Amino acid sequence: MALPNPSLDQLQVFATVAETGSFSAASRVLNRAQSVISYTIANLEAQLEVPLFERSGARQPKLTDAGKAVLEDARRLIADLEVMRARVKSIKQGVEAELSLAISVMVPAEAVVMELREFREEFPGVGLNLNVGELGMVMDMVMSGRADIGVGGALLRQEDSLVAEKIGHSFMIPVVSPDHPLARINRPLTLADVREEVQMVVSDASGLTKGRDFNVLSYRTWRVSDMATKHQLIKGGLGWGGVPVSLVGEDIMNGKLVALNLESYEQGEYPIYSMRRASSPPGPAGQWLVDGFRRRLSACPSHSDLLAMIGIDHFGSEMPAAAE
Repeated sequence: MALPNPSLDQLQVFATVAETGSFSAASRVLNRAQSVISYTIANLEAQLEVPLFERSGARQPKLTDAGKAVLEDARRLIADLEVMRARVKSIKQGVEAELSLAISVMVPAEAVVMELREFREEFPGVGLNLNVGELGMVMDMVMSGRADIGVGGALLRQEDSLVAEKIGHSFMIPVVSPDHPLARINRPLTLADVREEVQMVVSDASGLTKGRDFNVLSYRTWRVSDMATKHQLIKGGLGWGGVPVSLVGEDIMNGKLVALNLESYEQGEYPIYSMRRASSPPGPAGQWLVDGFRRRLSACPSHSDLLAMIGIDHFGSEMPAAAE
């Protein structure tokens, strides 16, 4: 027995009838005679061996239970076809078929979501591989060729093989939970205040910062694999540490975390760079993405404005080499 083999054209006609509510409306949308629409649907029903519409006594075609099920499949197949068409069109125009992007946790998540939403609308046919990580991960992925474009923090070393351009800034800020002993000290903190308290520190899986610590001030440290874990442990009262303000700004404003006034913690605008291999200039989609991040990240508030927003008067102004 032969398996049903409906054409995409039949499925598109079927979906149009279902969405417009009538054969005549579908004929106008598709610019085909109503008799052709009816014939196409009849052939599709014959192929599938099930009725898709109830026609007895109804002025408007009504989907059967089988028709409702088939409509879901038809819409999915039509959407897949549109993706393929967009991808082929992009390839013919010289647009990349796929991009691999590495982004630092220092880049505000809201900016990432907004930028990628616009990217999807602008380049629907371009596939995206996204990696988000800490410290040297972004630079490491770009250098090794595992990412076409990196958007991340300060360069850990000069590399002639990399093209890097500052496109914005972010901030690291030391925080604790409200019930932590450091939160109860009603004065600017000194180095002595934090030396014996557990500091949460992210370990760099890339190995590019091996033997180097940034803003690690305590004698007692807990090493964690990622910033999200560090954030949650600090919120749980297990220690203190620096976290991107994009992750903790809301927690500070609603009282779930307290920002520490700690001059010994090097605090300032943390530069964010776009990175790529010198031998691999970006195509139209990649360049559009870099330009979009530059526009969005360069509009971030200044360090002093941001601290005023979360109720902190002063921190040291040194720019850190990298985030711990």
